[in-house]
Amino acid sequence: MIGAGVGVGVVGLGGMGQLHAQSLRDLGAEIVAGADLVPEQRQRFADEFGAQPYEDHESLVVDEAVDAVVVTTPNRFHEPIAVAALEAGCHVLVEKPLAHTLESAERIADVAADAEGICMVGFHNRHAGATELFDAHKKRGRFGELTHIEADYVRRRGVPGPGSWFTNPDLAGGGSLLDIGVHALDLALYALDFPEVLEVSGVARTTFGHDETYADPDGFGDNWNAEADTYDVDDSVTAFIRCSGGRTISLEAAWATNRDPSMDFIARGTKSGAQFEIGDTDLTLKEADTVGFDHYADVQLTGDPSLTGYKEQDELFLETIAEGGRPTMNTVEEALTVQRVIDAIYRSSETGRAQRLDAVESPAVDSEASPQIN
Repeated sequence: MIGAGVGVGVVGLGGMGQLHAQSLRDLGAEIVAGADLVPEQRQRFADEFGAQPYEDHESLVVDEAVDAVVVTTPNRFHEPIAVAALEAGCHVLVEKPLAHTLESAERIADVAADAEGICMVGFHNRHAGATELFDAHKKRGRFGELTHIEADYVRRRGVPGPGSWFTNPDLAGGGSLLDIGVHALDLALYALDFPEVLEVSGVARTTFGHDETYADPDGFGDNWNAEADTYDVDDSVTAFIRCSGGRTISLEAAWATNRDPSMDFIARGTKSGAQFEIGDTDLTLKEADTVGFDHYADVQLTGDPSLTGYKEQDELFLETIAEGGRPTMNTVEEALTVQRVIDAIYRSSETGRAQRLDAVESPAVDSEASPQIN
């Protein structure tokens, strides 16, 4: 099996850590270690996977049985764990986003560039069935030139517990944009082959956090606390990204809104378009033709339901390790571009002005007078 001989240590043993551990074990890797601050989490993980439990990541990364480290902690801790693992010669898969701030993400990228091991970032929706179909038809030229992407990751009600690390800006770095919007943004940039980004405009809102009458019919936030003093993050974001060649992205991300939920991903091309739900299996091609008479053609494609983004991503991680080369997908460089756009969205919201990505230290730059970035 592809993962045979690879010893994996997982840092952060909650739901995501468990998911990766199970997936990697199914692919033939050996789960040899797990680290978490919570004793019960450590013991449960050790019992399930026969792994050596550690209280801290420093001990895990120097364990001689650990070849690769998966990081699934709150965002703030991605940098120290990933850096320690890379400096110890381990391969690293770090969950999205790359970090809680742009500066922290840049430090990870600097270390990863010179590291012996590889570093990849967990954007699993690139590997879902619908995206695989989209990629295949894009390579065949079916869409012509892609001109615009509409990307939604919107919940009607779905705030992950006020007072948890998700709503703590010191731990998360942001709210809905860094939690779920990052998936839609990464997928949009990926669909456009990571074009040069020229300008970013966005608005981040904090609407529901301290609402004592907040209704949650689905019980998503069963630990809702309107008095939580750490709800200082966005619960919805609207952004517009202008790229080279006239290509554009419109982004909607929200934990809570008064509208229908949506995970729609809509790609518009000069020949045809595509629509699917982020992370789903099926894809609809949107076309028009003159054969016989002018007409629309919606072509429904059904992807492989056995393809799950997480499994395919973890398999790619193990394959890249086995091949001994550098990653060509889910790269740190791509994740750093995503982080730069996120940073620009937040700066645009703070200043009320569009931002250029070459203006990190000058958030009030006049977009009309700014040079294009590389």
